[in-house]
Amino acid sequence: MPLGKIVATHGLDGWLRLNPFNPETNAFAPGRQLILDREGKSSVFELESGKRHGRQFLIKLRGIDRIDDAELWIGSTVAIEPETLAPLEPGQYYHYQVVGLEVYDLRGEHIGVITRTWSTPGGEIYFVQGATKEHLIPAVKQIIEKVDFDAGRVIINPPEGLLEL
Repeated sequence: MPLGKIVATHGLDGWLRLNPFNPETNAFAPGRQLILDREGKSSVFELESGKRHGRQFLIKLRGIDRIDDAELWIGSTVAIEPETLAPLEPGQYYHYQVVGLEVYDLRGEHIGVITRTWSTPGGEIYFVQGATKEHLIPAVKQIIEKVDFDAGRVIINPPEGLLEL
């Protein structure tokens, strides 16, 4: 499960600055195994330390102790194995799980496929690739009617004009 993207180093001791996909995540606990993927090459590191830094996180990975070592990982996606996530209550899901689901409106019209999600201060946004354009759908209960993992679809009730933007 992708957690975010490394955008810069921080200081001289190998700290990395990470833009999280979900700013509310609690996945950056010391000792956790993180997978860094850059240009198709993956490496596993143990998280030595992590802390919030505004809307970003600062993370220190075991074995990356100098700025020169840290710079090699700028642009990497940081992920964890989904099995290591905390279990959710019935009816809850992690936003990454909707990627690839088909999106339909209440009338049954196909809108597109969720290609990615984006966490913003106002909430999660689903990027839905339609036949001719990409739609940005806020993941709020006023719009998302149903998420059906068994059927591989999301049913939405878009407000007037949302799909024309």
